Amino acid sequence: MEQARQDKPQEGALHGIRVLDMSRVLAGPWCTQTLADLGAEVWKVEAPVQGDDTRSWLPPERDGESTYFMCANRSKQSLAVNLKLPEGQALIRRLAEQADVLVENYRLGTLERFGLGYEDLARINPRLIYCSISGYGRTGLRAGEPGYDFIIQAESGLMSITGADDGEPMKLGVAITDLVTGMNGVQAILAALFARERSGAGQHIDLALLDGAISVLANIGSGYLAAGNEPRRFGNAHPTVVPYQIMASSDGQFALAVGNDRQFAALCRAVGRPELAEDERYRLNRHRVLNRNTLVPALQRIFSGQPTAHWLQCIRAAGVPAGSVRTVPEALEAPEVKARGLIAQVEDARHGTLRLTASPLQLRGTPPRPPGAPPRLGEHTDVILRRVLACSSAQIEQWRAAGVIA
Repeated sequence: MEQARQDKPQEGALHGIRVLDMSRVLAGPWCTQTLADLGAEVWKVEAPVQGDDTRSWLPPERDGESTYFMCANRSKQSLAVNLKLPEGQALIRRLAEQADVLVENYRLGTLERFGLGYEDLARINPRLIYCSISGYGRTGLRAGEPGYDFIIQAESGLMSITGADDGEPMKLGVAITDLVTGMNGVQAILAALFARERSGAGQHIDLALLDGAISVLANIGSGYLAAGNEPRRFGNAHPTVVPYQIMASSDGQFALAVGNDRQFAALCRAVGRPELAEDERYRLNRHRVLNRNTLVPALQRIFSGQPTAHWLQCIRAAGVPAGSVRTVPEALEAPEVKARGLIAQVEDARHGTLRLTASPLQLRGTPPRPPGAPPRLGEHTDVILRRVLACSSAQIEQWRAAGVIA
């Protein structure tokens, strides 16, 4: 199944769209990687010598190459340009003339100093969609500060609701505010492309990690805003639905998610305790939430009597969601993950083949392109300059000698 996506057509929903990717690390690259998955041609601009910061974020690594970089840069083309030189800035302006979308996450004012801000580029390409990603936005009290996922998770309140109820605030295991902002970037860019079809004009998009983090507070945020509820940590339990947490079996653990009263009654029958569903303390979810301190221990005593496999079989047979607690390797090797085509084996010039995740966007009519190997630093510099800007070999060599490109 890992090879299934290789047989799909190359042309995706965004075929013909050109993206100038001037972002680094995760939020911006995650956004542009999705655009590449959907068929866009993505030109990843990197600084000579060091390239994207994440190229040096290792271990883990594959033969000296960062797997962190690999996670957010599949199917892109890399060109190395020195933006500190006027000639490098001029090259970016020429590329921006040919682009549909530009994504950047430089500190406030940096690209403006280079003559590469939105107003500068909109004058030479009014159709350009220019997406700026930052920690706190391009306006506001903290627009000039850098933004890092760890700090944003702390400041947004996400940490305060993550972790054991008697433990310290905890971050999520991945940089969730970067990933959410990258996803928001894709949504905003697609909307701007649609709007451009009607108006003919591009626009500036201003995305902040803090904005995205606040938005994903979701029901926890609305509980405070609308009802004044002071959120707290519940560990792996749910603040509003019970039972909805990790349960211990005789040989391990499993996840149980009882989403409604009907499922709770089915669970009680499946475990041989139908009377629990008739108990007025537990019959309705509201009451189960208020009485979780007696219900959960009662269920836990039941589950401790049999192994996980037993409970998963009987609980799932009753139509109640339950699952094993997998490690990352177990999840990535799971048959249902492979069956969905989420793991791809791609050809790579250095490694022979690489196993990468593929796009989760299952468009049936215009499917995502088969993943391509992440590029080496500056791998496509000459190709892009020749094909897009019609530069001569002599001009390219002159720029390389002067340190403009690499």
